[in-house]
Amino acid sequence: MLGLYVHVPFCSAICNYCNFNRGLFDADLKTRYVDALVQEIRAANREAADTIYFGGGTPSLLEPAEIARIVAACEASFDVAADREVTLEANPESVSVERLAAYKDAGINRLSFGVQSFRDDELRRLSRLHDAGRARAALHEARAAGFGNVSLDLMMWLPAQRVDEWLESVDAAVALGPEHLSLYLLEVYPNAPLKDEMARARWSQAPDDDAATMYLTAMERLDAAGYEQYEISNVARPGCRSRHNLKYWTDGEWLGFGCGAHSTRAGIRWKNVSATADYIARVEGGAGTAVDVRRLSAEERLGDALFTGLRLTDGVNLDAVRARYGVNVWERYGPSLEEFVRGGLLRTDGSRLYLTRQGMLLAHEVMAIFV
Repeated sequence: MLGLYVHVPFCSAICNYCNFNRGLFDADLKTRYVDALVQEIRAANREAADTIYFGGGTPSLLEPAEIARIVAACEASFDVAADREVTLEANPESVSVERLAAYKDAGINRLSFGVQSFRDDELRRLSRLHDAGRARAALHEARAAGFGNVSLDLMMWLPAQRVDEWLESVDAAVALGPEHLSLYLLEVYPNAPLKDEMARARWSQAPDDDAATMYLTAMERLDAAGYEQYEISNVARPGCRSRHNLKYWTDGEWLGFGCGAHSTRAGIRWKNVSATADYIARVEGGAGTAVDVRRLSAEERLGDALFTGLRLTDGVNLDAVRARYGVNVWERYGPSLEEFVRGGLLRTDGSRLYLTRQGMLLAHEVMAIFV
């Protein structure tokens, strides 16, 4: 089934590392934006969908009634499964028990909190608005509001971060018992304010070997705590994998709504215009919102299926790839794949091809053979 992605570009403040499509909160613009979202969604053709994902930005800046309107528009325009997964990304400082309960009543059944760290000094370096205490409180409030499926985002390889400091955050997250965790390496973009702040403060990221230790040790601790790694950066309790995000990694299809949202459907890929005001004006004027529309070639689709599938611990089913794309992966890429197998970065098991955990550290080098 399709996944539905809804982009909410508004933030209370702009984090110094962020490279997403976002802007500062504007109440009037938000009202028009929600109207435009509903209009765009209602223009869609009715198809089957089983996930809705509110990403951003900070979707929890929308009022519960606005979320309810958008969910209702999805239900009116799509055949949304009864057992749907409906995720809301939220920042810890933007919620309360009452607000979270209202989101649950609006149709949200999964929360994803952008915690990033449980150390106050690191949160300040990232210009986050919450502290570690507020992050813990948000998880407890989610439980009090009745949510049984909560994910936390954490960032490693932060400026001046040591391995032991990173593991403090991992242990703090485990102690809270979320159903899902996403662990990301910080990427410092050339135009990010954080890059200049790092230069002024003489902060640096740890050596690559320490970054590898951060990743591998965190995964070992999460294994011991009963979490199952299912993707390079994601772990979950049994039965709690992100159904929506799995569509991105299993050659699935999704439709994106809102400014800058991406879609992939029937071999065609496109994105919406990025600027919020431009997006609203186009919807209000009855003009199309899609830009960069292109039909993927068979080679591009094959490459994407292999590239994204290898991110999963379940690996790639080579028989399924051959059936769908008519390509014997071993015949085409055999010599390059064998080299990585000998190096311990890839392993095979029948018709499946997997990255080892060590291989996940060098995933881009392995996946480059498919691009």
